[in-house]
Amino acid sequence: AAVERRLAQFRAARGSAAAASRPADPPAVSAAPELAEGPRAAVGPSGVAAQVRPAPAAPLWARPLLLKVLLWAVLLALFAELELGLPYFVLSLLYWMYAGTRGPAERRPGELSAYSVFNPGCAAIAGTLTAEQLERELHYRPAAGR
Repeated sequence: AAVERRLAQFRAARGSAAAASRPADPPAVSAAPELAEGPRAAVGPSGVAAQVRPAPAAPLWARPLLLKVLLWAVLLALFAELELGLPYFVLSLLYWMYAGTRGPAERRPGELSAYSVFNPGCAAIAGTLTAEQLERELHYRPAAGR
């Protein structure tokens, strides 16, 4: 029931006429993941079953990550030919580290950093082993408040 309610809220927020005309699935079917392997039957506006085929995936050569990796490899070969392969490799590693980190402004509200020193009040995330906990476990002392 909660899934159906959230789905109805999503459809209402989106305002999609096609989604509104689709009949609601039973809860057991809507909770199951859809298989994208083959065509599936859908009921059209006229009530006639029609085959709906999933959208074809982009060809392997048109994927952005693959193109970026290929461009990087070609540039690495070019710089290696110019005997600048090692500086290119090191600078590209530094760039990947910079691009892979997100600043505090890019975090979602309420999301904590894995490093507690960057969180408000140095709050640790769940499952973090603290020095106090390790010392308590080494000395077999009970936890405070137990």
